[in-house]
Amino acid sequence: MGLTGGIGAGKSTVAKTFIERGAYHVDADRIAREVVEPGTPGLAQLAEAFGPEIIGVDGALDRPALAARAFVDDESRKLLNSITHPLIGARTKELTDAAPADAIILHDVPLLVEGHMAPFYHLVAVVHADADVRLDRLVNLRGMDADDARSRIAAQATDEQRRAVADLWFDNSGTPDQLAAQAVAAWEERLIPLRDNVAAGTAAPLPTDVRDYDPEWALVGQRVVGRIWALLGANASAVTHVGPTAVVGQAAEPVVDIEATVADLAVADSVSDALAGGGFPRVASSDVERLHVSADPGRAVRVHVRPSAH
Repeated sequence: MGLTGGIGAGKSTVAKTFIERGAYHVDADRIAREVVEPGTPGLAQLAEAFGPEIIGVDGALDRPALAARAFVDDESRKLLNSITHPLIGARTKELTDAAPADAIILHDVPLLVEGHMAPFYHLVAVVHADADVRLDRLVNLRGMDADDARSRIAAQATDEQRRAVADLWFDNSGTPDQLAAQAVAAWEERLIPLRDNVAAGTAAPLPTDVRDYDPEWALVGQRVVGRIWALLGANASAVTHVGPTAVVGQAAEPVVDIEATVADLAVADSVSDALAGGGFPRVASSDVERLHVSADPGRAVRVHVRPSAH
């Protein structure tokens, strides 16, 4: 799963709560520092690209000096990213591959939304606090300059952008204990069942009662469309939210139906394992489709994998 939240939102409290319960922690910030430590190829590449002045007298990266050179224009930023991103990605994969088979892997990524990474996780959890609350914490608890704190908050994703990708939304307007309690409930009621269902290839039960239209259905549809694209890639020619929950204002069973169009049923069969591993095990086959259902007990979804001519 991916965990994110704006600076000062309280993400570390949620991460700590998950880690205490056995989550395998992959910290993007730590990795970003690790790949440019003294003596690393990453630091040498940065010095070659931006000059030896970015290395301090202690042999460590002088981050303000790097920022003065790397954030002057788009071309410099792209050069910086072309060096650091592959190193971060490789180290992230190395750590992820080393996780125990039954682990719930927690990718702690501050810029998950900004990096458009949400579709690559089974679930995305967002820790939220209003901007004024975050500003107060940054200034009064961390000692950050107020103008610097405001600029950092403004440079990150908006609340609306985070909410659009959030499968889990943790409200940190209260105490740390209250935030931790939300995380514990999510761990026990959603993350553990999802982990176990994916391992067993088991779909979560789907609700059958009809409910009034819920705008959240459209948001879930958008998130799952992105997830299915990430899982199928070039095997799909179209992925669309269909069915009653895609109709604004219509009452329906609260199940989001996704249609993934592929070339033929042979391709539908070939992507079955990818969908199952991604949280959508196959539950039925017919002459017109392969039906997959979400393993997530908190997200009722059917994925209809159909050939282009059906």
